[in-house]
Amino acid sequence: MGEHPSPGPAVAACAEAERIEELEPEAEEQLPAAPEDCDPGNTGYISTGKFRSLLESHSSKLDPHKREVLLALADSHADGQICYQDFVNLMSNKRSNSFRQAILQGNRRLSSKALLEEKGLSLSQRLIRHVAYETLPREIDRKWYYDSYTCCPPPWFMITVTLLEVAFFLYNGVSLGQFVLQVTHPRYLKNSLVYHPQLRAQAWRYLTYILMHAGIEHLGLNVVLQLLVGVPLEMVHGATRIGLVYVAGVVAGSLAVSVADMTAPVVGSSGGVYALVSAHLANIVMNWSGMKCQFKLLRMAVALICMSMEFGRAVWLRFHPSAYPPCPHPSFVAHLGGVAVGITLGVVVLRNYEQRLQDQSLWWIFVAMYTVFVLFAIFWNIFAYTLLDLKLPPPP
Repeated sequence: MGEHPSPGPAVAACAEAERIEELEPEAEEQLPAAPEDCDPGNTGYISTGKFRSLLESHSSKLDPHKREVLLALADSHADGQICYQDFVNLMSNKRSNSFRQAILQGNRRLSSKALLEEKGLSLSQRLIRHVAYETLPREIDRKWYYDSYTCCPPPWFMITVTLLEVAFFLYNGVSLGQFVLQVTHPRYLKNSLVYHPQLRAQAWRYLTYILMHAGIEHLGLNVVLQLLVGVPLEMVHGATRIGLVYVAGVVAGSLAVSVADMTAPVVGSSGGVYALVSAHLANIVMNWSGMKCQFKLLRMAVALICMSMEFGRAVWLRFHPSAYPPCPHPSFVAHLGGVAVGITLGVVVLRNYEQRLQDQSLWWIFVAMYTVFVLFAIFWNIFAYTLLDLKLPPPP
């Protein structure tokens, strides 16, 4: 199961149990009151027989899905001993990689009754179950998420970003008197939020361009994808992780344009949206047999068609005669930057539900790659325009 705990593990476990009691009102009922009775030698381990006895005595106070996981934990130990700290980690909703492996290698089948088969659920419970099946490939993770999710905090990040994008679009639509293909309006690029190569020294533009969209058709698809894909992912993985993938896609998008399409401006949240959607689709493909979402092949096809149509619209717009020559229309390369982030950093995030990313070697490899790209793009923006003697369009 891993390395032995430090000296006095039973005492440390008791202290941890007291901390859990502050976080979870029912923790005192769910944890054994006197671990010293089960572990008189303070080894940090208890026998599977005593562990099963504890489960039987506390079975009425445990979540049914947690009880299944605990039984699987007991069955996975051929040596007849269980680390008490793993039990504490389970009850405090903090699982380690070694604990996950013990569960997955257990002799007992976890899914004696699939979460999908449970009846009599409320509307909110059915919603949480639906989100679990939409995003998680393992039944143990789906049950764990179903038991642990409290909607506190709610998925605020994606909702806040979407509301800001809609609000800025409506404001621009009123001020410009145009909602369809706003990007063709002569005053559109004068907005201080748009990324423009002549104004690349204004660092905020590498992020704020997501608040500007080419038109209602551009905004509409991005908002739909953000809400249908981004919100469920945030409910499962949290605002920090999903926000990290989204912002990384946004920054990669603008930097990719500054390197590969050096004379073009950038607008729209497609970099962040494509990072999330690409990560989600790649996670489904990599865990195809485990993903139990309905009509997954059809829905993947629809998502890919929508993304392709949006990308095709962006390519067409980029090479369409500009409404404000010599400055071209906004670039489509930000979409590709978002996809690159999604199939690297994004996949690692979505594949490690409830696991510490810093413990994943692949995570650090992709972080290093992303960091190298960002540093390269920064130096490129400082020196390349002068070295290449590139003639940029005048600032708006």
